Amino acid sequence: MSGPIIGELFAGYGGLGAGVREVLGGEIAWVSEFDAAPSKILEHHFPGVPNFGDITLIDWSTVPPVDILTGGFPCQDVSLAGARKGLKDGTRSGLWSEFARAISALRPGLVVIENVRGLLSADADSGVESCTECVGDGPDAVSLRALGAVLGDLAELGYDAQWCGIRAADAGAPHGRFRVFIIAHPAGQPWSVGDGDDVSARRGTVERGPDAGGSFAADSEHVIGYGSGRARGGRTEPADGDVAAADAGRNDPERRGATRDMVGATRTSEVDGEEREWDGDAAEYRVDPSPAWGEYEPAIRRWEHVTGRVAPSPTKPDGKNGSHRLSADFVEWMQGLPAGHVTSPEIGLTRNEQLKALGNGVVPQQATLAIRHLLGRLT
Repeated sequence: MSGPIIGELFAGYGGLGAGVREVLGGEIAWVSEFDAAPSKILEHHFPGVPNFGDITLIDWSTVPPVDILTGGFPCQDVSLAGARKGLKDGTRSGLWSEFARAISALRPGLVVIENVRGLLSADADSGVESCTECVGDGPDAVSLRALGAVLGDLAELGYDAQWCGIRAADAGAPHGRFRVFIIAHPAGQPWSVGDGDDVSARRGTVERGPDAGGSFAADSEHVIGYGSGRARGGRTEPADGDVAAADAGRNDPERRGATRDMVGATRTSEVDGEEREWDGDAAEYRVDPSPAWGEYEPAIRRWEHVTGRVAPSPTKPDGKNGSHRLSADFVEWMQGLPAGHVTSPEIGLTRNEQLKALGNGVVPQQATLAIRHLLGRLT
């Protein structure tokens, strides 16, 4: 294999891995995905790549080592839309412990993690410290956050970490979809992105992917909340940056304009057979709203420009008695995926299976932006 060797946990339809490969290149050696529907998607796009299935049943001593390990462990119990049971044993999100077990066994040079906003606020296990004034004890004590538990576990494994919170909209998407991204590396062995780096040594540095184009500006104005953790031993909250900072920039006009810095100066693109001008300062296409999209037209056209794909119709008349229902093709486009990545008839998924897989997936462009930013901070 050329470039870094990648293993994907909780792989879904492969969105996080796609973001990693966009920045760092490399090839997927194996995946772990339990759900039947996304497993079919992975098999369709990566024929011959082993799927080890249920992460709780994997014997890591038999799994080939990888340079990069990725994963978005289940979010149900930390998501704001769920029951908020937290990052605890016995919950779906508690499968983070299985992720940590894989890191301990494989010792990858880079770990890339993705999860929902709730990782910043959901509780982890209580009783973390023994003293009466420490985290987790006493009536007025502050519970350990899920993010703090993840960073603490990484520290105990000997990994330093960087994290950020970023929206899909910051990568140009017409929706928010805030996600937390973490990259971690063995302490004292940070990965860098640069020409001529050596990719042959595991836990080393890597060369650019074909379209990496350098790292995104390592500037906190381009993300909403950021921080780091160091492998100092023990379970800790993030070393730098407050977990609550993730909400600090939501209404900041300068931070809302992060996408403008990314897309740059005025340029043109052909959409729907007509050439349209993109204004990086105005962050919208210079076109009049159409009856089809109304006030959402600028956001739709922006994503068409980023993805190079025309937006499909948001609904299809395939419901009962010809009623219109949400189109999986449209959701696939919203997620920044190529046409048919999830919805191809060759994969053989039902509409509900398609929508579930898409709803649980990662926007590749968003992952790319986050990874470039975080690696930029390391260098």
